[in-house]
Amino acid sequence: MFDPAMTALLRVVLDEVCEDVSRFESGTRARVASRIILEAATKGDTSPHRLKQIGRKALHDAPTMRR
Repeated sequence: MFDPAMTALLRVVLDEVCEDVSRFESGTRARVASRIILEAATKGDTSPHRLKQIGRKALHDAPTMRR
């Protein structure tokens, strides 16, 4: 569990990284959030810059739907 300040930071980072992702694309947003939390926040890395880097990489690596 994260304290309120960390939770707020994670929300801001997720919103910034996913600013061009529809709120209805919950799978993509969840993948990015999970990666940020699992790979950074739980390891003590709370640098907004580093969290954004991790989130952007997760967004880049996210599978896309093909039409």
